[in-house]
Amino acid sequence: MTFELYPAVDILGGQAVRLVQGDFEQKTVYGAPEAAAEAFIARGARWLHVVDLDGARSGRPVNVGPIAAIVRRAAARGVRVQVGGGLRTLEDIRRVLALGVARVIVGTAAIEAPDVLATAVREAGEAVAVGVDLRENRVAVRGWAETKDAAAEDVLRRIAAAGVRTVIVTDIRRDGTLAGVDADRMASLARASGLRVIASGGVRSVDDVRRLSARLRDGVVGAVIGKALYAGTLDLAAALQAAAEADPAVGEEAGEEEDGR
Repeated sequence: MTFELYPAVDILGGQAVRLVQGDFEQKTVYGAPEAAAEAFIARGARWLHVVDLDGARSGRPVNVGPIAAIVRRAAARGVRVQVGGGLRTLEDIRRVLALGVARVIVGTAAIEAPDVLATAVREAGEAVAVGVDLRENRVAVRGWAETKDAAAEDVLRRIAAAGVRTVIVTDIRRDGTLAGVDADRMASLARASGLRVIASGGVRSVDDVRRLSARLRDGVVGAVIGKALYAGTLDLAAALQAAAEADPAVGEEAGEEEDGR
């Protein structure tokens, strides 16, 4: 296993933005999304994490043009892209996959329309991941506007049963806050579900990357990094180096210590 970093490009109104805890009223605009993506690629990113925030609110892809442009630029440099936001029908999932993305992220549909998820997984296999957005251990859907009365562990087990291998787990209370990560919680969710977890929310520093990558053996296989890169609290090259040094055995030892407490 390897630990991957996913610099984030969130698109709202055709601009790259960062929100605080998913609040559309608390946004910072950073210019053209293509420029943000290009900057990450130039600094060594191997993956990009692109979210259509307008799509998440409306329930259908909206920023297809900018996403397609990012995918073309990334492909020319050998960089892979995962895309989420508003993918609630098979038609829209297929449409975004057709852009050449490496992975689509299904969120609300995975909770509310499991048949859509199951069919998408049958058609595209590991190119389909699920986004699980957590607010106090409950799953938020529809652009984080609604919270379901469903515990994270139960939802993750159902997702695994549908054949999904990878989930992006976002800690909403930490997202966009630079508050640091809860690596133990991410590792616990990965072990409980058997899924590969990409952690999102709160990454501030290289130490946060190391905390998460130390849980690689538990199944924490990556981290989405957003605000820290835009605000300059984290250097992407240093973060990539820390990720490259991840040792699965370290995570195994950490897990053994936790189990022994």
